[in-house]
Amino acid sequence: MLRRLWAPLAGLVLLVGAATPAYASWCRSDLDRLKHDSAKYKRVAVAEKAGYGRFLDQDGIACIDMPGMGAMGVHYVNGDLVGDGKIKARTPEAMVYEPDRAGKLRLVAVEYVVIKQAWDAGHHQPPALYGHRFDFTDSPNRYGLPPFYSLHVWVWKHNPAGTFTMWNPRVHCPGGQPSHSGHLDHTDHPIHAGHGREA
Repeated sequence: MLRRLWAPLAGLVLLVGAATPAYASWCRSDLDRLKHDSAKYKRVAVAEKAGYGRFLDQDGIACIDMPGMGAMGVHYVNGDLVGDGKIKARTPEAMVYEPDRAGKLRLVAVEYVVIKQAWDAGHHQPPALYGHRFDFTDSPNRYGLPPFYSLHVWVWKHNPAGTFTMWNPRVHCPGGQPSHSGHLDHTDHPIHAGHGREA
């Protein structure tokens, strides 16, 4: 379970920068580096070998969408990274995939995740990367998690709503599955178990 993850965080975090051309260039180069680093995870098998396991919500749903806003997709999460209590720009806690009609998964984004209680114990401000503060999800939530911070970064598929916006109107889940809001998981997920085993 997540109880083991409550250690104070000593994470690396890039604070909000000024919206200048130089800053924009710096952020763009960091996103290019992130895209380069995550390219190997285009193949789900590689992500699984690296310890990322598939998220299912409490209703057993893997592809997360929000009617009228778009979707996030299917999350593969590395429980060890979530459990280390750190934010590292080059090692996101989750890889996010969009399923096509045949069920094949295509990498579209990465996601950073940190538990609010652990983060707040050592910091006076919410976490931020690439000049953007993380989103906040309160509890109770569909995942059975305590309050947490998260940040999606759409480096593999354009998001017209914004590179760091939670929902992407161009991402779609297969038809016929129930629709839900949110983006984390149930007790069988590796985020609870502390390792990357697929649920």
